[in-house]
Amino acid sequence: MLNEAWSYFLYLYGLLYQAIVPCSFPEQLPATTIDRQQYLGKWYFKAAVSRREADIQRFKALDNIWFTMEEKANDTLLLTGHMRIGDNCKNQTWTYTIPPERDDLELQGKPERRNLFWSGKWANCLECIIFQEVEPPLSKTDTEDSLNRFMLYARQSDIDSEVMRAFLKNSACHNMLASVRVPQEKEFCT
Repeated sequence: MLNEAWSYFLYLYGLLYQAIVPCSFPEQLPATTIDRQQYLGKWYFKAAVSRREADIQRFKALDNIWFTMEEKANDTLLLTGHMRIGDNCKNQTWTYTIPPERDDLELQGKPERRNLFWSGKWANCLECIIFQEVEPPLSKTDTEDSLNRFMLYARQSDIDSEVMRAFLKNSACHNMLASVRVPQEKEFCT
């Protein structure tokens, strides 16, 4: 009930804010042109937003998650996630390739998914990155993408509360009112 009331409040706030101040847009970091070396290493997942709860539902079971990003041969990135779900740890690996003719990453096994990097400036965080996952509509008659979510990652496990406020505010301005933040109450997995 409280989450629903909060969502409505954010929606109304977003509409009012948008009427007064137009929405800002994140700066895209094209995968083919960015200096990938600066994004390798350790990242902590902080939050996810979307227009639909279904797009972020799987993150609600997490207490915390951190990733390592490594560059492999032939424009390939390996992302390894270390997830805490309750008292259990789970590791998972994703392989991304950087197609030369596109500005996004291609996830191995999901060629229809677009995976985009955005600057953390949108969340007032220079040590952050925003990762977007988008999948096309399931049928030709659907008008909305079947998946569209933004995920905020930071270099440190703790971030300033203003970073989260800016991320949620800018997302709400784009009608992305469903959100989840990981509580980080338990020890990180290794």
